[in-house]
Formats: sequence, C-alpha cells, structure tokens
Amino acid sequence: MTPALAAVVAVALAGAWAAQFARWLRVLQREHYEPASLRRFLERWTSPPVPRVSKVSRSGRPITPSHVALLALVVALVAHFTWLLVVATVLYGLFCPWGLSIKGRTAPLQWTRRLRTVASVATAGSLLIVGLALLAGGPWIGAAIVVWGAPMVLSLSARILEPIERRNAQVFVDQAAKRLAQVHPTVVGITGSYGKTSTKNHLADLLRPDGGVVATPKSFNNKAGLSRAINEGLSDGTRVFIAEMGTYGPGEIAALCSWCPPSLSVVTAIGPVHLERMKSLDVIEKAKFEITERAATVILNVDDPRLATWPSRLAPRRVRTASARSAADVQVRVDDDRWTIVLDGRVVTSIEPRPSVQPTNLACAIAAALELGLDEATVVARLSLVGAVANRAVVTTAPSGVVVIDDTFNANPASARASLALLRSLPVTGRRVVVTPGLIELGPEQYRENVALAAAIHHQGASLVVVNRTNAKALLEGVEGTAHRVNVRDDAVAWVRATLAAGDAVLYLNDLPDHYP
Repeated sequence: MTPALAAVVAVALAGAWAAQFARWLRVLQREHYEPASLRRFLERWTSPPVPRVSKVSRSGRPITPSHVALLALVVALVAHFTWLLVVATVLYGLFCPWGLSIKGRTAPLQWTRRLRTVASVATAGSLLIVGLALLAGGPWIGAAIVVWGAPMVLSLSARILEPIERRNAQVFVDQAAKRLAQVHPTVVGITGSYGKTSTKNHLADLLRPDGGVVATPKSFNNKAGLSRAINEGLSDGTRVFIAEMGTYGPGEIAALCSWCPPSLSVVTAIGPVHLERMKSLDVIEKAKFEITERAATVILNVDDPRLATWPSRLAPRRVRTASARSAADVQVRVDDDRWTIVLDGRVVTSIEPRPSVQPTNLACAIAAALELGLDEATVVARLSLVGAVANRAVVTTAPSGVVVIDDTFNANPASARASLALLRSLPVTGRRVVVTPGLIELGPEQYRENVALAAAIHHQGASLVVVNRTNAKALLEGVEGTAHRVNVRDDAVAWVRATLAAGDAVLYLNDLPDHYP
C-alpha cells in the first residue's frame, strides 16, 4: 500500500471511528452516563429485525447494513482479507447501527464538561489500542477494534471516571444542603413508580397562591437534578420545597433524603417501571420505602395494593391515606360524571372532573396540602386551579378537528390503561387511533405487557400505529398483525394528518427518544 493510499484509508477509518463515538456518546449521555447502558443498547440495535408480518402495511427490514458489515468482517478475519476488513469497518463505522443517528433527531449531543471528559479518556484509550496494534504490525486490526468496540471503550471510560464524577457532583450537593439549611423550607418528598410528577404539580397548584412555593422542574428527580433545582431555584422566603425523588435502585432515595430530608413524604404507586434495572417489584418497593424513613408524616395512595400494607409498617409515624376507589382519609371518588371529595368520611364537595388529571394523584395532593396547613375551605376553593400536566393525557383538538390525546411522557401499564379508557370515553363518531412505540424498561414483563396493550387497543376497536421496532413484535402479536408500521414518530404524525379528519381521535402513547431502535 502506497503512503498516499494508506493516508486515505487512515482518514476513512478515523471518520468511521468519529461517527461511532458520536452515536454512542449520545446514547451514554441520554442514559445518564450509566456504563452498563451501552451494552444494553448495543444488544437492542444489533438484535434481529422484526420479521415480516401479514396485514402489516410497513414491515421491518429482513436484513440491515449492520448484518452485512458484520458478515464481511467475519469473512475478512477468517480469510485474512485486509481490504475487506477495512471496507467492512469503514462502512459499519459510518452507517451502523442502521437507524442510530449521529446528529440525533430528539436529543442532539450536548458537549458538556462531563461528556468532554469521557470523550477525552475514551479517545486516549483508542489511540493506545491503535498504537499497540501498530507496534505489533497490525494497524488495521487496531483500527477495526476501536471502531467496532467504540461502545465498550466508552463504557469502560465512563466507569473509570465514576469516582471523579461522584466527587464533582458532591460539590453541588454540599452547596444545595447548605442552601436548604439557610432557607429552611418545609420539604415535601414525592416518589412513586408513576404519578409523582403530576402529584407534585397538583400540590404546587394548590399552594402557589400563598407564595413561597418552589417545586423541582420537569422531572429533575435525581441527585444532579435535585441539587440543581435547589441551587438555582430556592430563593429567600421559600416556605415549601416540593422535591420529586426518583430512583433506579435501592439506596438512591435514601441518599437524597440524607441531605434533602422531607418532613412530609408522598408515595403515589408501586409498579413495574424500571423493572429492567431493578428486576422485581419487591426491589422497587424497597427502594421507594426509603422516602419514609426521615419523614414525620407519610401520605400513601392506598388504591395501590402494596402501599395499602404500609400503614402498619410505618407506625407510630403519622400516616394519611388517599384514594379514588376505597375508604381513605382523602378520597376523590369518581361518581358517574362527577368527582366527590371526601375528607375523613365526610363529603365536602362535588366537582366536574378535571381534564387530564388522575383522581388518585389529586387525592394525594389534597392530603399533602391539608398536612401543610391549608384549611378545608381553601383547598376546595383552589381545586379549579389544578390543571393538566404537559404531555400527560392532555386532550386538545387540532385545527383539522381531530381530537388529540398527548400522553407521550407516560410509559407504564397503569397509565396506558387509563389513557385507553380516556380514548374510549371521547365523544367522537369516527376512528380511534393509538400511536405508540409500546412500553419499555419492564424487564421480563415487557413483551407480555406490550402484547396485552395491543390486545386492549384491538379489543376496543381502535387502530394501532406501531412506531420503531423496540416492541414491534409484541405489539403486532397483540393485534394479530393488523397495524400500520413506521420507523419514526414524525412519520406517524404525517400519517395521522393525512389519514384522520374531524370526528376522529388519536392517542399518542409514549414517545421513545431516538437512541431506541
């Protein structure tokens, strides 16, 4: 190989390596720099595509460029074809995994300090591998290793940097703890497998007219988000700080409560969310229970069968129960076309159903507001202030006349069932359509839950539009293959706009970011 040609090949391989790094750095960032996430997503992107299914208007590809490149790589290694090795590596690096964008459609790469650090360490590791291969007389083998192995190199780099990042994060945690001590607000901690963001917002709606209320924004519910919310948002005079607390496993909420201790804790539900990481509902329940350990008062949604057993475990602490279906200290009872508010067994008022609000979440928020000192009459007067939470079962009507339910931020079986019930209840005369990529992070239950979801859609006579291929096989099984398939949500939106008209309704259920296949 001439020097000029070797230089061209080296540039091509460098470009392939850069393309792989851009793809997998974005996945790593989207998954909060969890090293193990790259292995999971590599498996997702390299798994066999969904087979062709009859009655499906758009099916998965029987073979992808990733499979072609991998086959070429194997042949090159077995037969010692250097040129084939280089070509396969360049093609894979530039174009694969097929569909995993370099730039990103839903979440472009953000060159934060942490990302730059991981990229620098991984680049140094890649150069070391290539350098060692060069010394061993196999530079193209070294280049192939760093291109094909980019996810592993990045994963190892993220793991090496974890202790340093923990120390860096602790600076902001210490600053937040100091700020909490200075302002000294009443801290309300809210957790749950689902419903915590809505309950947080409903409680803030009830308290906000009195001023001095700060709630964590959006879904800022981990250590970084919570400390940032305090450092940037906790002003002098804050009376109540409402802290949403999430977890990927036992110990995380306990760690949050160690420096942001709630005096009032609210638990909304125990369900199979993040089951892929936590493996069982028992582990999820254990992780959520940690929010009660420092609280003087705990509010529980006792419609949840697991939470219904907690009051006896929490004695002698004060426990207030909330419900939509059973007897509780605070009940938002659904009576036909009215909601009846029941406090300590007394009916206090009846209201029109609040659009896109779940009764159990409202009951938990009312219970918390009462515990924070609002009197009964004030709570009742402020119920009209409680509104829908963005992207959570929000009903609107498009200019075309199509009724749209935006439930793109909900992704659990319970909320999916509630959204389907909402779709069924709409007073429309035309078609009902569900656009969804299915439910994720349900571990061994994911396939079964998605089959059940699709079957429920089919049973109520709605049409299904399957987005992406993550859950396509399960969803197609649930509707017996009768579905429209698209590769990205934008295509689904275009199909809805071209197909539906006034009198029709569409439910957008969940929306996976584009680092999912």
